[in-house]
Amino acid sequence: MPRLRAYARLLMDWNRGYSNLISRGDESRFVERHLLESLQPAEWLKSCGAKKWLDFGSGGGLPAIPLAIAGVGNEWTLVESRRNKTLFLRKVVQEIGLGFVHVWLGRLEGLLGPEDGIGLFDGFTSRATLRLSPTLALASRCVGPGGRAFLWKGSSGPQELSAGDWKKDWVQDGAQDIGSGIVVLRFTRGSV
Repeated sequence: MPRLRAYARLLMDWNRGYSNLISRGDESRFVERHLLESLQPAEWLKSCGAKKWLDFGSGGGLPAIPLAIAGVGNEWTLVESRRNKTLFLRKVVQEIGLGFVHVWLGRLEGLLGPEDGIGLFDGFTSRATLRLSPTLALASRCVGPGGRAFLWKGSSGPQELSAGDWKKDWVQDGAQDIGSGIVVLRFTRGSV
C-alpha cells in the first residue's frame, strides 16, 4: 500500500504540474477509474505464469506500475513514445524503488526489428491504446509461443474481436469483466 500511495501522489503532482497523464476530470476518481481497473485482474495475470512483461503505450504507468507493485511478474518493460511521460515513469521507478521496471522511450515498432524481439517477453499488457488487431500484431513481434497478452477494452471490444487478422497468431481464451464497461481480454500466442 505505501508504494501504491506514493505512485498515486507522484501521478497527481505530475498531472497538475508538468504533463497530462490522466484527464483532469479523472483526478477525483483516480482510485476507481484507474488504479482499481489496473489491479482488479492482478491475480489472473499472476496465475498465467509470465515472468517478463511488456506494457505497450504505458502513458502514466497504467496498468503496469500497479501490477508490478502487486507482484505480477519479475521484470517489466514499459514502452511509451512521449518523452514527458517517460520522464514521469523513470521518476516513479527511481522514487518508489522499482529496479525491475525498465522504461523505453519510443514506438514499439521502432524499438524492435522484425526478428529482434520474438520471444523476448512472455507477458504483454495494453490499456487504452490502439484497436485490438494492430495491438496484437505488435505483440506478435515480441511475445513468444505460449506467451500471453492482456488487453483492457471498453464497449468496442466485441466489434474489435471480430475485425482484423489477429487470429493467425493468437487465440482469445479468457475475459474478465472488471466493471464500468471495461473487460480485460486474454490471448495466448500460437506457434511462430
